[in-house]
Amino acid sequence: MRRTKPKTIPLHPVTYYAVPAILVCCAMLFALIPNFFLIAGSLALALISFLTTRLLSGKVASAQRQKSLLDAQLIQSQKMSAIGEMSSGIAHEINNPLAIIGQEVEWLRHLLGQLDARGVAGLSDCLDSMNEISRQVERCKEITHRLLSFARKMEPLRQRVDINKLIEDMTRLVEREAVHKGIRIVRNYLADLPQVSSDGPLLRQVILNLLNNAVYAIQRDGTIVLTTRLVASDALEIEVTDDGCGIPREHLDKIFDPFFTTKPPGEGTGLGLSICHTIIERLGGYFSVNSEVDKGTTFTIRLPL
Repeated sequence: MRRTKPKTIPLHPVTYYAVPAILVCCAMLFALIPNFFLIAGSLALALISFLTTRLLSGKVASAQRQKSLLDAQLIQSQKMSAIGEMSSGIAHEINNPLAIIGQEVEWLRHLLGQLDARGVAGLSDCLDSMNEISRQVERCKEITHRLLSFARKMEPLRQRVDINKLIEDMTRLVEREAVHKGIRIVRNYLADLPQVSSDGPLLRQVILNLLNNAVYAIQRDGTIVLTTRLVASDALEIEVTDDGCGIPREHLDKIFDPFFTTKPPGEGTGLGLSICHTIIERLGGYFSVNSEVDKGTTFTIRLPL
């Protein structure tokens, strides 16, 4: 009996194409894997380089801005020092003739008083003129006194100061005039504000000057807001805000310069804010202003505890 061979099942035609295709894909995959890691690594390196460059550029720009600010502060400090020395010399030179004028005015008053007592007519105008000269001499003396105060190296006498109480004491000095003009003063004092190590009399001078400026800026019917707050564990801030006429943008960089004033001639010497700025700097603090025309002004003082 003859043994028959088993039938063989023929392969599907697709098999002849699928197997080589799979083999080719595998080969391509193995070939591309190194390139894939290479490309991914290049992209990651490029991204890191971009972020690092951007970070360094930001730091360089910040350093340049800080350098420009320090340069401007140095120039301002040198300018203020030069003006201070010049002001001191001018004040001393002016004080001498003012003293002589004052003495001569007093002598003329005495002589005119004697003539008036003898019944000489027409002396009232002369006496009025003498009084006006005397008033102007006193005003010039006040200006030279401020010049000397600006030029003098004020060494702060440090002691523990209650800022809220100091501001309140100065506020009461101007509040009567403010109420008469329809100006309301709002207190936003932080309760339990820590005392600062500072010079009380010098700070009183600064606060009083800012309050007087606020009243002048409002003129009538407005609000002054006084604020104290902690800004860090080692500093506090004082804000004096008014809703007065405001300061033009082009004047904001000049208001701390000596002799610069926005008041009409005869109403301001331009030394008040300069002296205040010098005082705060010597107390180790920072003085800034923010203002908008027809909306108001905010002066901010930062003091170390």
